[in-house]
Amino acid sequence: MTIETLFGKEETTSKPRTIKFKQIKAVYETLTVKEEIADYLKTGTRFTAPSQVYETFRFLMQETKEMFMTLHLDGKNRIMAMDIVSIGSLNQSIVHPREVFKTACLSNAAALILIHQHPSGDPAPSQEDITITKRLKEAGEIMGIKVLDHCIIGQDSYCSFVERGLL
Repeated sequence: MTIETLFGKEETTSKPRTIKFKQIKAVYETLTVKEEIADYLKTGTRFTAPSQVYETFRFLMQETKEMFMTLHLDGKNRIMAMDIVSIGSLNQSIVHPREVFKTACLSNAAALILIHQHPSGDPAPSQEDITITKRLKEAGEIMGIKVLDHCIIGQDSYCSFVERGLL
């Protein structure tokens, strides 16, 4: 007894099918800033205090729309990459954990610092700021990526969630 006697002769008249898959590849873009600033972000700079983040990113107050950014840090808190997660409206931006951690995974970040500015100039966190920071911290714990701080840039000051005990 053979397979042919059991099931009949196999007929293959059609061409083999082609299956297409989407392959995802990480693509990094290098942004070149041409300014006469000698020590803006020196290679290997470690962020150890929220005041450093404020001093480095207070230029965001020149923007008219709220911008939410993440700094991707290595194990020694050195910047590896920066991601503009969201550019919002005058007083809010939409931030979702999926968007924050998508690029953090691609850059192999060990930790993140969250940054956004309040175009109004008042760096006091809103209830939405507190809620999204909590969600991002929880998501980071699941993924093994620490959220070290969330700094809100204001006109002449800043709010650090770590300094205020909110993180």
